[in-house]
Amino acid sequence: MFGRRRPTLRIEGARTYLRPPVLSDHEPWARLRRESMGFLQAWEPIWAPDHLSRAAFRNRVSWATRLIKEGRGAPLFIFRHADDELLGAITLDNLRRGPAMMATVGYWIGAPHARQGWMRDALTAVRDHAFEAMDISRIEAACLPENGASRALLDRCGFVHEGMARAYLSIDGRWRDHALYAALRKDRAAD
Repeated sequence: MFGRRRPTLRIEGARTYLRPPVLSDHEPWARLRRESMGFLQAWEPIWAPDHLSRAAFRNRVSWATRLIKEGRGAPLFIFRHADDELLGAITLDNLRRGPAMMATVGYWIGAPHARQGWMRDALTAVRDHAFEAMDISRIEAACLPENGASRALLDRCGFVHEGMARAYLSIDGRWRDHALYAALRKDRAAD
């Protein structure tokens, strides 16, 4: 119906909630990314010179909206229930239907919020949403082998280490090998 707004995707965790980014998130997002730069850059692709700009963020919001609308993924920001503070982000991407029924997940947490259980709460909520609401059978994740915190997070969230991928992603300016993990819906039934 004309003029009717579609409900916004919102995923609830026990301590967090996730929703797509909107333009008014730019300032808290840019502030959190800026103050976490040293913490994040070793684990991420090189930031573009305009990474924190309003224009780049506008493009990020458009991309997220398009991905969700087309059913190809779900770029989401993580917020704390108690005070609506932005904590980080999770992107469910590369959604494949048909015989595969799988997606890839990537995530980051701001330095002030690391190792406090926020990402575990959010990733568990996204995993459950993907299995239940999106009918996904497999979620894949990858991280640098030396990223012990990320590997432990994936283990705690029910992902299983499946092997290594050589030169998987360009991280901090170099093609890096990654540890590959996957969570399967059928494994969750055994929880």
